[in-house]
Amino acid sequence: MTLEKEHRTGGPEQRPAVPKGTARGSTASFDTGQLVRIALGAYHRPGWKSRLVRRVALVDTAAVATALAVAYLVRFDGIGGTTLDLQYLAISVGLLGTWLLALRMAFSREGRLLGTGAPEYARVVNATVAVFGLVAIVAYLVKYDLARGYVAIALPVGIVLLLLGRYTTRRRLVALRERGRCRSRTVVVGGRDGAAHLVDELRGATHAGYQVVGVCVPGGPADPGEQVAGVPVVGDLADASRLVEPLRADTVMVTGSDLVTPRTVKRLAWDLEPWGADLVLAPALTDVAGPRIRTRPVAGLPLLHVEAPGYSGPQHVLKRTFDVVGALVLVVLFSLPLLVTAVAIKATSRGPVLFRQERVGLQGEPFTVLKFRSMVVDAESRLEDVLGKGNVGVFYKPKVDPRVTAVGRFIRRYSIDELPQLFNVLGGSMSLIGPRPQVALEVDQYDAEIGRRLLVKPGLTGLWQVSGRNNLTLEESVRLDLYYVENWTMAGDLLILLRTLRAVVGRDGAY
Repeated sequence: MTLEKEHRTGGPEQRPAVPKGTARGSTASFDTGQLVRIALGAYHRPGWKSRLVRRVALVDTAAVATALAVAYLVRFDGIGGTTLDLQYLAISVGLLGTWLLALRMAFSREGRLLGTGAPEYARVVNATVAVFGLVAIVAYLVKYDLARGYVAIALPVGIVLLLLGRYTTRRRLVALRERGRCRSRTVVVGGRDGAAHLVDELRGATHAGYQVVGVCVPGGPADPGEQVAGVPVVGDLADASRLVEPLRADTVMVTGSDLVTPRTVKRLAWDLEPWGADLVLAPALTDVAGPRIRTRPVAGLPLLHVEAPGYSGPQHVLKRTFDVVGALVLVVLFSLPLLVTAVAIKATSRGPVLFRQERVGLQGEPFTVLKFRSMVVDAESRLEDVLGKGNVGVFYKPKVDPRVTAVGRFIRRYSIDELPQLFNVLGGSMSLIGPRPQVALEVDQYDAEIGRRLLVKPGLTGLWQVSGRNNLTLEESVRLDLYYVENWTMAGDLLILLRTLRAVVGRDGAY
């Protein structure tokens, strides 16, 4: 049985089985039978979600068992002590059960969490560390001398295998969702404008796995064929719960509207319980990463606190240290490509090896950026001829540029021309990760929103570069840069570095 097999019971033409004594579209209280159904969990659940949970449980079991087997065999190979062998065999079996139980208790296999990436990985790591912390405490209390080598092997191997298994499963899930499978059928509830925005966002984020099958707006459809962002309007706000079954939906997502009151949401949550559909609230908040959001309950209200972006402080001292150490390591690693490229440029075209240009950096301060020269010497004087008058805009770059040399085309394709900027990083004018530096002509066209790119140092690579580079639209590029500026973390920088290697090898968007 595979994830590809979809749940196919029911259909749009069916009428929902409304609980006894409840008027259709109302939010009246339900009867005892519904209470029993909720308590027993006897509700609709897409088959692919159940299969996904089972698959992840099997992958976790295999990963943990392999880690403990490796630790046992490596640490105790050939010790010759039968009693000790049996002791650690029993410890391994007990640790296997405890580890798997901890992963379950940490809700790391929760259907809503699977495939989300970082939050899922964080729960896996936290549960694993907690298990070994508990083992260390118990061993200390009972005065048992637990072999350090056994723990030193099992812990890291287990984390690596668990994360690798989750990552592989996630990639498989994302691939299926790209093909229209394994998606949560979703009903969006809210005002027309808010619902349209939410539908567009979900449509663009196919990896999230939400397929909007209907929209409920105040007053219901204005005409029988009304649509919001290409999705049919299927009813009024009060109709959402009774439409779950006929639409085979498993998620109801509520967006902001003056008519969507707290009482409406509360009653909607109650009405959804018999069907087991997830209720998701989508606040009017976009492009804010999870670490900046704190939830604080006040008088029964879950208030979202949004932390201000951090543009300075101890973390940025760490970032500068990371930049210097990372740049030094990369200079050593790429010393041969740097030398070969310099010789090739000098041998095939006249002019300097390095191209120097004034760019705008942190807080709008100008600096000189270094690149391997990939164009003819008089390239800048011919810019308007290539682009045409009036076409010089923010982030604009032509796909076919006659000024690029033969060597230049190659080094641009693999981003080798950017390597001298490692010396800009060492000098402090740039960072390894950040928005790409722009020329003054482009910066002059910034509005207040785009201008926030200048709140951090420009980078050798960034979120824009690993997400498609020049294949992206201006709006997409600006949004990615601003997301990085607003939500910077060291973990995010490390992830971008890893993705940069894949983007360079794949030549995605490079020209």
